[in-house]
Amino acid sequence: MGMSPVLALLTISVLLDAVSASPTDDNVLRAGHGEHGEPGHEEPHKDSYSTFASEFLESRYLSDEGYPFPAAPPVDPFARIKVSDCGITKGCIRYGKPGCDAETCDYFLSFRRIGTDVEFEMSADTDGWVAVGFSSDKKMGGDDVMGCVHDDNGRVRIHHFYNVGQWAKEIKRNPARDEEGIFENNRVTCRFKRPLYVPREETLVDLHLSWYYLFAWGPAIQGSITRHDIDSPPVSDRMISIYKYEDIFMPATAYQTFSSPFCLLLIVALTFYLLMGTP
Repeated sequence: MGMSPVLALLTISVLLDAVSASPTDDNVLRAGHGEHGEPGHEEPHKDSYSTFASEFLESRYLSDEGYPFPAAPPVDPFARIKVSDCGITKGCIRYGKPGCDAETCDYFLSFRRIGTDVEFEMSADTDGWVAVGFSSDKKMGGDDVMGCVHDDNGRVRIHHFYNVGQWAKEIKRNPARDEEGIFENNRVTCRFKRPLYVPREETLVDLHLSWYYLFAWGPAIQGSITRHDIDSPPVSDRMISIYKYEDIFMPATAYQTFSSPFCLLLIVALTFYLLMGTP
């Protein structure tokens, strides 16, 4: 005897309900009711992918084509050079007018040790380049040179040079890192680190040792340095030790004339002659 159509449909419906029931459904029901059937707190269902996508789009902005891409990172402004630290936590050398600082000296250099590195800061009254050379004597030639160059795109980049006679040859091996620079108020200013100790070689000196420091600055053409501004760039009068923090002032040529002993004696003699008059 065959099963009636109505009874067959009821049987199929019961079987489908049994198959669709699962422990997960049971857990969902339990999550919605207490132990004795009281209404409980029901967590809303979250789709992990859609949640990730929405958070991603919220933290990004869309391009004109509608494709998401990372937002530009914030640009930290160049931190001004602090001259109040000179002679205390860093060594400084100033060349120019008495009392000048990193923004008014013709040339300014500072250095300090940070772990196994030395951090240098340089600034000069120029729109081209500023550099420091490490020399075994007071003459230009055979010197390791670090220079900060202002290019045509407005950027200030750190370069490594080696003095061959009276001209500087750029060296591909550049020990500078963490470099930053700015061109502002017709001044090139930069900051960078370089290793304190390196194996001694021709174009790279070991900063553990003391050196005469050569100071130079001048114009640049399309990011390439040209001849320095003054015929005889200033040189430290003694070897500089990276371990000794001093605040050294070197008067510019215009101020050296009136500070020399001979000129002072001449001024005194001339003053005496004018006061006494001629016989």
